Amino acid sequence: MTTTAQDPEIRQLEEAARRIRVGIIRSVNQAKAGHLGGPLSAADVLAALYFRVMRIRPDEPDWPDRDRFVLSKGHSSIGLYAALALRGYFPVEELLTFDSLGSRLQGHPDMTRLPGIDMSTGSLGMGISAGIGIALGCRLGGRDARTFVMLGDGECQEGEVWEAAFLAPRYGLDNLVVIVDHNKLQQYGWQGSGPDDRLPPAWPGELVAKWSAFGWRVLEVDGHDMAAVVRVLEAATVGDGRPVAIIANTIKGRGVSFMEGRYQWHTRVLTEDEFATAMADLGEAGTNPTGGAA
Repeated sequence: MTTTAQDPEIRQLEEAARRIRVGIIRSVNQAKAGHLGGPLSAADVLAALYFRVMRIRPDEPDWPDRDRFVLSKGHSSIGLYAALALRGYFPVEELLTFDSLGSRLQGHPDMTRLPGIDMSTGSLGMGISAGIGIALGCRLGGRDARTFVMLGDGECQEGEVWEAAFLAPRYGLDNLVVIVDHNKLQQYGWQGSGPDDRLPPAWPGELVAKWSAFGWRVLEVDGHDMAAVVRVLEAATVGDGRPVAIIANTIKGRGVSFMEGRYQWHTRVLTEDEFATAMADLGEAGTNPTGGAA
């Protein structure tokens, strides 16, 4: 199916991404703790995966032939939780229990507690290794299932990422798709960028060249252009014998004016005024922290 920016389904996916971002802001504000910048940059890709591309059954989360998703950058769990809730895995209201004592929605995903989580993550660099194991397991089990793994670009400094990247092409894992959320900012920026810089070094082509050198089929996309994201994700599911790496060029803090491109919003507590501004930016003006009318 060919999609365009005018396609009604693309507009529906854009609305899903907006609602994911609203869920992120509300939940972190309620918890007074959590990560913001990374989940916001990943929201468009998460919406495309969970509402269009992945073969899943929210009412049967352990369906053996489902596509799998591994959030290797596990600190961005609230973005994944928001996508899962909106897709019907659990009540949306449960998002407001995020990171609280006894909640199923902890700061990092726990596959033993929450439906829809295919891998517990948090230690950066390990998700791609788990993804390779899952993809191999599906193949050996004769299942036509795809495995998607989302990495952070800062996470790509981990040696384990490249050990795994070297291995996957040797097994011809064309049922494995790695998505790098390339927002170009990690927790404290990048070397050479000042504390007030909004635009960090762009790393032109660096990740494309590296993944290509390891034998992957590499695709690049504007991670906030929903029609383009859908096209690239669907192209990635057409195998040619190689695993696929998608470099999704994104903006940290996407959707909230004062967060975009600022590493200070990797994790931070919102003030009341900041929360109100964020809600207005996301088209939710006039709502209180729990989602009701102000």
